[in-house]
Order: sequence, then structure tokens, then C-alpha cells
Amino acid sequence: MKQQIIMKAKILDINGKEKEEIDLPRCFSQKIREDIISKVLEAKKTKQPYSPSPVAGKQHSAKGKVIHRRHVWRSGYGRGSSRVPRKIMSSKGSQFNWEAAEVPFAKGGMRAHPPKVLSMINTKKTNKKELRIALVSAISATANEEKLIKKYERLNERLENLPLIVESKITSLKTKELISSLRKILGKQLFELALPKKKVRAGIGKMRGRKYKKNAGLLLIIGNKEKLKANVFDIANTGKLSVNDLAKGGSGRLTLYTEQSIKELGKRFK
Repeated sequence: MKQQIIMKAKILDINGKEKEEIDLPRCFSQKIREDIISKVLEAKKTKQPYSPSPVAGKQHSAKGKVIHRRHVWRSGYGRGSSRVPRKIMSSKGSQFNWEAAEVPFAKGGMRAHPPKVLSMINTKKTNKKELRIALVSAISATANEEKLIKKYERLNERLENLPLIVESKITSLKTKELISSLRKILGKQLFELALPKKKVRAGIGKMRGRKYKKNAGLLLIIGNKEKLKANVFDIANTGKLSVNDLAKGGSGRLTLYTEQSIKELGKRFK
């Protein structure tokens, strides 16, 4: 029978000094299944559907295809005109002044192949076992030095004491004190990566509704009953923690856990 390896981690106080050492829950030492993480992320992708109006190009008085028969009212016979829907501008007896409408090649017509809402609705699904494996793998990746170095190219020094755990007192700090505390806990290099940064995109995408690019920054995981009002970083509680929070853009996100959240994760993933 294979013996379970128990990982240990240090709990830091709000000044970044070691407070105590604890045994980590099993979810931090599980095998990282990148394939299942990718599958779950693909199934959870969302896209805002968009399309032209269903009646675009049809809001006119065009009356269907022009008939090509003699002695029929509204016939196009002998006029040298094709059988396309036409909008009547004026009529005098059986004589018409009209113009093509509705069809894509005509002025004021509908688009030939517009975006379709159905193609933008994600219908992929994953089962509960895969969701659990993906979430445990994503949690385990936050304690894996190799994954973090692979995700953050600017890291050029060893990362010790992963996963990062801080005493629950941090949730009572105000924003200014919180940032000061995180600077001490993370150190200069990690603190720079933890800050969310927003910049203008370099390419032509900025003219197509994608003007800004933003990095993920630090994820702070707190307990279910803990509350933190600061909105400087992403915050998630253990009850609503998802694969999207931990692994969007690749597993191994820079994550800080509170002492209470570690206890709750231990109960959730026994």
C-alpha cells in the first residue's frame, strides 16, 4: 500500500514572520492533472452572444420574388429584371417603380453570413468527478514551485514555503494596512507579480473592443465566514472556489491562503 506523503507549511503573521508550522491537507499533494484542468476550463468558457437583429434587412415593403409570367399583376415579365424581392417605390396601374431589397447583394439588404447566437453558446459539460479532480489539481499546483516558475517568467529565484499561508487576522486589516502587510509577506519580487496591472493593448485589437490587457494578480482565499472589503486583489472563499479562480490562463497561480481557509479545505477534501 502506497504511503501518503504529508506536506508541511509555515503560517506567517501579518508582518511576514513565521508563526507556526502545520500539516497541509491532502489536496495540496495530489497529482496535477493538466488534461482535466484544461477540459473543465474549456467547458466553463463563456462568451457574450451577439448578432444582428433577426428582422434586419426585412423591415420594408418588399413582396417576395418577382413573378415572370405574362398578364399577371406585379409581374417582372419583359422588364429585364431578375426574380429577386423588390421594394415598391411607386405604382401606376400594372407599372411599378421598384428596387431590389432583402437579398445580401442588394442595397439595404441583410448580411450574407452574420454572426449566429447559437454558435456562441457553450454546451460542453463535465461530470462531478472530473470537476473535483480539476479543482484538487489546481489547488495542488499553487503549492508546486515548478508550476509557478513556469507560469511567471519573471521569477528568477527559488520559492520557499509554498503554499503561502497567513494568519486569519489579515482579513481585519484595512486596504492600506493590507497592502503593507502583503509587501512583507510576499517579498519584493512576488509583490510586483501580485499587483494587478492594466495597460493598453499593442495591436489592432484595441479598435475591436479589446483595448485593455490586465494580468490576474494575486488570489487571496479566505474562509466561508471571513470577510474582506478590500478590492485590490481577487478574493475567493473556500465554499465558492472554482477552477476558473485558480487556473484560468494556466495552473500555478500566485495564491495566498488564510489559516481558516486551509482548515476548511482539509474538511472539504478529506
